[in-house]
Amino acid sequence: MGQIITLKAADGHEFSAYEAGHAEMPYALVVVQEIFGVNGHIRHVCDIFAEHGFHVIAPAVFDRVERGVELGYEKADIQTGLALRNQIPLVETLLDLEASAAALGKADVGIIGYCWGGLLAWEASCRTDRFAAAVSWYGGGIASRVDETPRCPVQLHFGEADTSIPHTDVSTIRAAHPEIEIYVYDGAGHGFGCSQRASFDPEAYKLAQKRSLAFLEEHLGAHAR
Repeated sequence: MGQIITLKAADGHEFSAYEAGHAEMPYALVVVQEIFGVNGHIRHVCDIFAEHGFHVIAPAVFDRVERGVELGYEKADIQTGLALRNQIPLVETLLDLEASAAALGKADVGIIGYCWGGLLAWEASCRTDRFAAAVSWYGGGIASRVDETPRCPVQLHFGEADTSIPHTDVSTIRAAHPEIEIYVYDGAGHGFGCSQRASFDPEAYKLAQKRSLAFLEEHLGAHAR
C-alpha cells in the first residue's frame, strides 16, 4: 500500500521513510517506530492510518547509525534495538521527525509513537513547535521528563500489566500534567498494540486505536479540508 521515500533533515542527513496515503488526504501524521525499526508492524500501522484518511510518514530513525534495520521481537532483537537507540542523540532524532512533518506539507501534523517512539512523540511535543497533536502508546521514560511542557495536546496510553512502566510512573505523569488525556488498559502488557508480540491484547488495541483516531482527527481538523 505504501512506498519507501528518501528525506533530508536540517543537518543534511538523508534517511529513508515509509509513506502511506497521499497528500490529498485530510490528515497528516508522523508515525514513530519502536526499537525494532520501520518493520512490517510499523508499516502495517501506517497503512491502517492511511485507510482512515491520514497521509503518513514513518522515518527510519535508525538510519543515523545503521540503514535498513528491520527487527523482530525476540530477546536478541531487543538487545540489538537498544544498542542502536543508545547511539542516537535525541536532538538528531528530532531533526528527522521535523523533516518528516515538513514533508507532509500540512499546516497541522500529528505524531504518534510506540514504545521508544512513544517517548519520542512526547519529546517532539515538548521540544518542537511542529506538531498539532501527539499520541504515545506505552512510552517508557516519560515519567522522568515530566518537568517538560508539551506545546500541543497530548494523549497517552499504558498497559496496566506493563512490567517495564511502573504504575508509579503513570501517577507521576498524572500529577504533573492533569491536563493530559491518559488511559490505562486493564490486564494489558507492554506492546499490547502489536499483533506480532505475545503481549498483543486485541480489546485494548481496538479501544486505544479508537481513542487515538478520535483525538488526532479532533486536533488536526482545523485545516483538514
